[in-house]
Amino acid sequence: MERIPIIKMGPFLLVTIQVDMHDRLVMALQEDLTEMVSSNGARGVLINISSLDMVDSYIGRMLGGIASITSLMDAYTVVVGMQPAVAITMVELGISLQGVMTALNVEKGMDLLRSKLKLAPEQDHEIDREE
Repeated sequence: MERIPIIKMGPFLLVTIQVDMHDRLVMALQEDLTEMVSSNGARGVLINISSLDMVDSYIGRMLGGIASITSLMDAYTVVVGMQPAVAITMVELGISLQGVMTALNVEKGMDLLRSKLKLAPEQDHEIDREE
C-alpha cells in the first residue's frame, strides 16, 4: 500500500503531501502520524498541502481529526501551503478546520510551531518534554 513519507526534524514531524489523497491513504497517514508522534515524542506536526489542487470534505475532516489526535498526544499541528482555490472551495462547502493552525508556507509553519513551544530556531533539537 502506498504511504506518505513523514520526516522527523528535531521535535517536529514534517509531512509533504504530493499525491492526490484517497480515503485509504488519508487513514494510513493518520495512523502513521499517530504512531510517530507517540514513538518519537514529537511536539509538532507540519502538514504541507501545497501540491493539493482539491481537498474534499472527507480529507478536510481527516486533517481536523489528525490535529485533534495529536493535540491529545501533546503535539501541535499546522497545515501549510493551502492553495487559494482550495481555501475558497472549503469555505463554499462549509468545511472548517477547527482546531487546526494554518500558515502560508513551511517556514512560517515552523515559526508558528517554535512560538507555540517557545523555541528559538537553534533549539529545535533541545526541547524538554517536561514544560
